[in-house]
Amino acid sequence: MTVSRRRYTIPLSSREALVLGDRCLVMGILNVTPDSFAETARTVDAAAAVDAALRMEAEGADIIDIGGESTRPGAAPVSADQEMARVLPVVRGLATRLRVPIAVDTSKESVARAAVEAGAVIVNDVSGLRFEPGLAKSVAESGAALVLMHSRGHSSSMYAEAQYADVIADVARELRMSMCRAVDAGVAAERIIIDPGIGFAKQPAHSYGVLARLPELAAALERPILVGPSRKSFLREAVGGQAATERDWGTAAAVTAAVLAGAHVVRVHAVAEMVQVMRVADEIRRHG
Repeated sequence: MTVSRRRYTIPLSSREALVLGDRCLVMGILNVTPDSFAETARTVDAAAAVDAALRMEAEGADIIDIGGESTRPGAAPVSADQEMARVLPVVRGLATRLRVPIAVDTSKESVARAAVEAGAVIVNDVSGLRFEPGLAKSVAESGAALVLMHSRGHSSSMYAEAQYADVIADVARELRMSMCRAVDAGVAAERIIIDPGIGFAKQPAHSYGVLARLPELAAALERPILVGPSRKSFLREAVGGQAATERDWGTAAAVTAAVLAGAHVVRVHAVAEMVQVMRVADEIRRHG
């Protein structure tokens, strides 16, 4: 069964608006960290990261999401200066070369501000403004779009927070609080995208529940939905205990479910493969 997908237009600060809903978009993950959980080849070197981003665009990515701090469970935090040293050379190197929008994956206000000045037009905050509420004001002033992800706790303690009376109702309520913080700081509601945070402060059953009930979340919040299931640990048991880098088949199933359930954007590592998956799932939707 497929569900309707509402159309949204997301204004971006320095380029034409991002249209969501006509088809699902693919956000390519570009981690410039030495400790990414889901990649064997590291792209800490700026030149290598720029080349990787250009390849993802050629493979069909609609957005490139650049992150300089791992958010995997148990990951050590890094300073804003260290994160900027990793991210900014890559953003600058891509700003005039990519045709697709650049997102910066950060919860730090100073990193977001510098990245937008360097050419990013979307800020992707995994904390949903819990860590640095001042980030919202900076985003508002820049005119960038804002992705608000649901999470609880920090990377070292998130699973202790994975207790829900009703996972969709609880996630919707907490994301609504994040949206209110953003709007109160001056972010236009039309610039907000929401992410239910698959795998963040969620046991596998919670993540599967979110995927299965995605239309309820979209209806409750009336904002476009970004889903990031790529290679995450909730897939591990279902795929026979495979390591993260071996979970692309499981990711493909999750991406298909997300597209059929009305997701506007899917965030993935294996861009070429998941572009094919997304396009077939979208064709099923179109004929459904």
